[in-house]
Amino acid sequence: MGLELWLRTGLLMAVLTGLLMAIGYLIGGTSLMFVMFMFSLVMNFISYWYSDRIVLAWYRARIVDEEEAPELYAIVRSLAERAGLPMPRVAIVPSETPNAFATGRGPKHAVVAVTTGLLRILNRDELEGVIAHELTHIKNRDILIGTIAAALAGAIVQLAYWARWIAIFGGFGRDRDEGGDVLAAILVAILAPIAAMLIQAAISRSREFLADEGGARISGKPHALASALMKIEQAVYYKPMREGNPATAHMFIVNPFKGTSLASLFSTHPPTEKRIERLRKIAEEMGIYF
Repeated sequence: MGLELWLRTGLLMAVLTGLLMAIGYLIGGTSLMFVMFMFSLVMNFISYWYSDRIVLAWYRARIVDEEEAPELYAIVRSLAERAGLPMPRVAIVPSETPNAFATGRGPKHAVVAVTTGLLRILNRDELEGVIAHELTHIKNRDILIGTIAAALAGAIVQLAYWARWIAIFGGFGRDRDEGGDVLAAILVAILAPIAAMLIQAAISRSREFLADEGGARISGKPHALASALMKIEQAVYYKPMREGNPATAHMFIVNPFKGTSLASLFSTHPPTEKRIERLRKIAEEMGIYF
C-alpha cells in the first residue's frame, strides 16, 4: 500500500476516532470519552481487517461462483484481466433496487457486488460498464478507504441513534446539571450523522469521476456506462433502497438512499448528469460515437 493511501487511511481513522471521543465526552464526560477511545481502537482494527464482511452482511450479499452466475462471472473475469487485476470475488445482493459496489482491503481481497435489480434491468454492455467502474475503484485502491469510512461512519450514526434515547431518558448524569446532559445528547444526535456524511462526501465525490473514466476505458463502452447510470438513477428515484445502512451510500455507483434518510441531505456522488456529460466527452476522445 502506497504512502499516500496509508496517510489517507490514517487520517480518516484519526478523524472518526476524534468524533467518537467527542461524542463520548458530550454524553458522559471524560470517563465515557476514554471508553469511546478504547472502542475506537477496536473499531479501527475491525474496520481494517473485517469491514468488507460487515458491509456484505449489511446487505445480505452472497458470494457466488461461476456455476451459479456464469455470465456475470465471465464479465468480471474478462474485465479484471483487461484491467490487470486479480479475479475478485463476486457477490449478489438480494435487492430490487439496481446498484453495485466494490469492497475489500485491496485488489487481492476485493469483492464486486451487484444487486438482483441491476442484473434485471441492464443489458450486457451496460453491465460491463458498471463492472468496469467498480474494478477501477479496486485498481485505484478507493475501496479500502471507502469501506473503512462505511464501517466507522456506521458506528457513529448508530451512536447518534442511541444518543436520541439517552436524551429521552435524561442522559448518563455527568458532572453537570441534567438539562445540559440532555442538550449534549440532542446535539450529538443531530451533529454526529451530519459529520459522518460530510466525511463520506469528501472521500467519494472526486473518485467517482475517475472511476467513470476508468470504467469507460476498461470496458471500451462509455456510452453503455452512461446509459447504465441513467437507468440506475431513474430506478433509485422511484424505488430507493430501504434495507442496508445509509453510511455506505458513498460505496455504491449511485446513491441508493436518495430521499430516504439524512444521507440524502448530502451528495455522496457528483450529479449523474455531469457524469454522463463527461462520459460522452470521453467517448469522443476514444473515437466512439452513437
